[in-house]
Amino acid sequence: MKNYIVILFICSSFNSLFGQDQWVIKDSINGAPRSSATSFIANGEGIVVAGIDASGYRRKTYSYTYWQDDWDDEPSLGGVNGSGLARASACGFSIGNKGYITLGKGATSPFLNDLWEYDQVTKTWSQKADFIGEARRSAIAFTCDTLAYVGTGIAQSGFKKDMYQYSATTNSWTQIADFGGTARKEATAFSFGYQGFVATGDDGVYKNDLWMYTPATDTWVQKTSFPGTARKGAVSWSTFPTAFICTGEDINFNYTKDLWEYNFYDDNWVQRADFPGPGRTNAIAFVIQGVGFVGSGYDGIFYDDMFAYRRIVGIDEQDNYAQTKIYPNPIKSVFKIEVDPKDITPILYSSDGKDITKSLSINKLTDGFSINKNDLPPGAYFVKLKRKDFGTVFQSKLIFVE
Repeated sequence: MKNYIVILFICSSFNSLFGQDQWVIKDSINGAPRSSATSFIANGEGIVVAGIDASGYRRKTYSYTYWQDDWDDEPSLGGVNGSGLARASACGFSIGNKGYITLGKGATSPFLNDLWEYDQVTKTWSQKADFIGEARRSAIAFTCDTLAYVGTGIAQSGFKKDMYQYSATTNSWTQIADFGGTARKEATAFSFGYQGFVATGDDGVYKNDLWMYTPATDTWVQKTSFPGTARKGAVSWSTFPTAFICTGEDINFNYTKDLWEYNFYDDNWVQRADFPGPGRTNAIAFVIQGVGFVGSGYDGIFYDDMFAYRRIVGIDEQDNYAQTKIYPNPIKSVFKIEVDPKDITPILYSSDGKDITKSLSINKLTDGFSINKNDLPPGAYFVKLKRKDFGTVFQSKLIFVE
């Protein structure tokens, strides 16, 4: 389903520090327009699965390839034997190169608790261990390092604030500390390395608070509240050290389109260029190579459109680096970055945002860089490729192992 690409250069009055905000219309999502779908990243591609359209609940799955700007059909949730798994208001997350969908509601089941894993390489769905909390919908999920965190939402018993950790390695769930805010549904969540964040939502009153979870201490801390109108059904994505929240339905029952940027270091918010499509709720969002993608949703009608957003570098310039490869990952010692090295500088950050590039041994090659991690300890790191006169053109998460 290929569209002509229309570039919208939108300059926000808040952009003096970082330059141009850029939204671009991308290829519309395959299938019928929908709302309350679920999205995640699997093997470097954006995946959209399930949702509700004008005909009812769906389990259709589609993948988006960034460098082709094109959607492809994938096996429906559950594969050929997945009849009855159609749903909306589920939540999704990614661990490694695989994606996951859990919870939600279906035509005959208002609250679900099953978990499914999607392998984009083999094109297969596998059922995993059921969520151990009360079955629910409109929950949140985020990933820190190699573990996923799922919670909040609404169940038969009402609004929920309990939270659970999922390990793909052991295929097991563990209950953790309850969410720090009030029990709620339709919040939004994002993560940075070793911290997860939950914002907005509906606890009977629409919310604008922001909470940070640190897995190492199993604690929640309240951060600076989201400055837009309180809302539910918003979307979010992160590109360390910043995250973004937009769309949703606000306290005045308006379908919103304002975009706000959160800075991890400053614990501060700045308004950016509005989402260029109609305001909406229950859209989907994912991020590939530092570019945020937002689409689908509902404002009285269902949508299948898709828009891409990047704050610093133009998306046309970003497209030149979309096929950059880093391997192996996880990394034991030496790894390769395959990219045109002209005017490119690789920079490595620890999970708390410190520039630790000097700890690496970097060799420039004709087709990229060969890098030795030396004695850096195991854990999650972030690598950015910066180009002279353009800024960051690529970024990725790295996992160092023994």
